Amino acid sequence: MNTLAAIGPDLSEMPRFDDGMVNIRELIRTMAEALVNEIMDAQAEDACADGNQRNGYRDRALVTSVGVINLRIPKLRRGSYFPEDLLVRYSRVDRAVIAAVSEMVTCGVSTRKVEKVASALGVDRMSASQVSRICESLDAAVADLQERDLSGVAFPYVWVDATYLKCRDAGHVSSCALVTAIGAGSDGYRRVLGLGAVDTESYAGWLSFLRSLRERGVAGVACVTSDAHEGLRRAIEEVFPGAAWQRCVVHLMRNAASCAPSRQRRAAVLAILHAVFDERDPSLVRELYHLACEKIAGFCQRAADLLEDAEADALAYLDFPYGHHRRLRTNNVQERANRELKRRSRVVQVFPSRKSLVRMLGAVFAEMDEDWAARRWFTEESIALALSPSEGAVPPPAYEGTAADHARRIIEVVMADNPVVRKVA
Repeated sequence: MNTLAAIGPDLSEMPRFDDGMVNIRELIRTMAEALVNEIMDAQAEDACADGNQRNGYRDRALVTSVGVINLRIPKLRRGSYFPEDLLVRYSRVDRAVIAAVSEMVTCGVSTRKVEKVASALGVDRMSASQVSRICESLDAAVADLQERDLSGVAFPYVWVDATYLKCRDAGHVSSCALVTAIGAGSDGYRRVLGLGAVDTESYAGWLSFLRSLRERGVAGVACVTSDAHEGLRRAIEEVFPGAAWQRCVVHLMRNAASCAPSRQRRAAVLAILHAVFDERDPSLVRELYHLACEKIAGFCQRAADLLEDAEADALAYLDFPYGHHRRLRTNNVQERANRELKRRSRVVQVFPSRKSLVRMLGAVFAEMDEDWAARRWFTEESIALALSPSEGAVPPPAYEGTAADHARRIIEVVMADNPVVRKVA
């Protein structure tokens, strides 16, 4: 096969830019086109060894990562010939281009910018509808994420949340909730347990979603962390009986601050609660929480009542191993994932359908899940303590005297150092 003949007998006939530099991409495209056509000619000749004859060519354009190559597929008088190992039937886009376009869309590149990148690669035309069809290749990865069997390991810790995005449904634009669950397995790795699109964060929606997790093998749940949505809490109690529910302390602090009638009092509530949750010793945190409720009641009774009602759920993390407290007490793992989803979906603004929403954001989660699989989040020895919380070693307190005495000193320091707290308290 004389492939070099396709680019000229000498270097002077190689494709070049206007400034005289060799156009490497065009050189590779020309060589690939000539090589593939010669391979197909050779295969067609082999197919004619039994007396069959050639009968012209079928022209076909294929979009590749080095540009559009023009294929001349041989035709036979008897039967048919198709290079199954070179091309996919009815596809005019190479797998490398499909992978590149899918990755660009998953990374948050707009369709218009995808067209510009394709043009720079030598693709004459890449319409929005073609980009959408190419992105259908993501469906398999998303389906695997939504349907995979999770029964191989236990999941002591689960974080659940929802984020809202605009989606066109039944001819109008509405807000759609993407519900997600992330778990820490008994092998120490994080996993995306599931995701789905629902109309609203209702009890029925959450119940159906959590039941789907149980059906796929999620078991051994010791603690579920989420915000205080009533429907979600009821669903957790029903689907994971016996599991503790940890109310995200960040959301709790915001909810308590929103009960205050003025900006100064909201700042005071947050300052006191920050002092509570900045401490690590379980006994000290409990004492500080009680004192915080008393101090806040002096200038905002509604916030104090909210904190008193939420005490058991806000401090549930203290019953688990000491080394897990910081990750258990907040829903930060979900918040970080949601921020990435928002960033990637910003260029879309309004998804044309729920299917497209789940396709793109499911691909983002599949990418996160693959990244998490490369490193442990907990050691196996550490995560094993989650199923036996009483065995989690708590270091000795770094203060003298009782926890109650030290808690009073901390509150006094907060009030003395913070003029806003001192003014309203």
